[in-house]
Amino acid sequence: MNTNLKLGNKIWLVFILGTISATGPLSIDLYLPALPEMTRDLSAQPSLIQLSLSACLIGLALGQLISGPLSDKYGRKKPLMIGFFIFGLVSLMIAYSSSVYLLIGLRFIQGLAGASGQVLSRAIASDMFSGPLLTKFYSMLSAVNGIFPVISPVIGGFMIRYVEWQGIFILLAVIGFVLVLALWLGIKETLPQEKRISGSPGKSIGQMFKLLKNSRFVRLVLATGLVSGGLFSYISASSFVFQNFFHMSVQNFSLLYALNGIGIAIGSVIPGALAGHFSEAGQTKVILTSTFITSVLLTLSALFLNNLLLVIILVFLTVTQFGMLFTLTTSIIMNLTLHNNGGLSAMLGLSQNAIGGVMSPLVGLMGTGTYLPMSVAIMGCMGLSLFLFSTIHNSQRSLS
Repeated sequence: MNTNLKLGNKIWLVFILGTISATGPLSIDLYLPALPEMTRDLSAQPSLIQLSLSACLIGLALGQLISGPLSDKYGRKKPLMIGFFIFGLVSLMIAYSSSVYLLIGLRFIQGLAGASGQVLSRAIASDMFSGPLLTKFYSMLSAVNGIFPVISPVIGGFMIRYVEWQGIFILLAVIGFVLVLALWLGIKETLPQEKRISGSPGKSIGQMFKLLKNSRFVRLVLATGLVSGGLFSYISASSFVFQNFFHMSVQNFSLLYALNGIGIAIGSVIPGALAGHFSEAGQTKVILTSTFITSVLLTLSALFLNNLLLVIILVFLTVTQFGMLFTLTTSIIMNLTLHNNGGLSAMLGLSQNAIGGVMSPLVGLMGTGTYLPMSVAIMGCMGLSLFLFSTIHNSQRSLS
């Protein structure tokens, strides 16, 4: 493990990995302010437009099952560069689509391609660090990643004022191609030949699926995925809740969404500051409990108050705790004493994106006339996550 990186090199590494791991925020948050316009322009139901969000999430989940284990065999750098080249190309194709069903299909492929950034940023970090150092590094990584949910909707909201929604996907194409160049010039291979899985590509994929034989690992990954389910329940419903139900303008919603992105970034860095003083498992149980309580209060407000200021406060507290949980659970999983970090990261990403992909249209089908479906979905995800995590021993080492 490389624990002696110079500060400048570490900052550069955090910046690059934080950017490539932001495939989700770039693919989702940037076009959130455009969802109502896309619904009208494509003459589609809100649930169908939200399905484009789910398609991307499912692509992000399944794509990690490809790039993760293949990186255990071929190294981290090549799959990253190929993934982002395809991401840029498909983004251009989306900009010229005129059918909601074509949009959904292309978004799925976009997710498949962009998945390499999410899964391999975690794998590269775990190639280089372990223990509390890994938690601290993930805190910095999540903070950089958290910048994109802040700036993406602001940029998207600004763009919608002057260009059609297609311009957002042209910007995504440019970002994809620029990242290919940045990876080529700015990242060294972190998985040496002697540490790679030998044999056919199928062997590395098989090693990944062997993880499912460990019931404790499965419960931990599902608990982590449910946190993403709660987050994407908020993401998929937020534009409809605040713009339609509370009658916010596109610009005000973008600023509010950016504020919540800041909350996620703030939450992400807290576990790093506490690493070495409190165990990751202990912190996780406390924050899962407090997040569940917050979601209960949000649900009660939907039933009895419908007060905008109260909703803003409760949502901010909820997403801030999401940021803490993502850092903590990622560190716990990636600190497991296993050798196929790419496959390990892929299973984590599968759970996060698949459950998020299921929750997004489910919230839409439950209705957009109130924020009760959003709050109930968050409460359900957090309650189940807390239950699953409570069945796991405090020591993360006992999971390996």
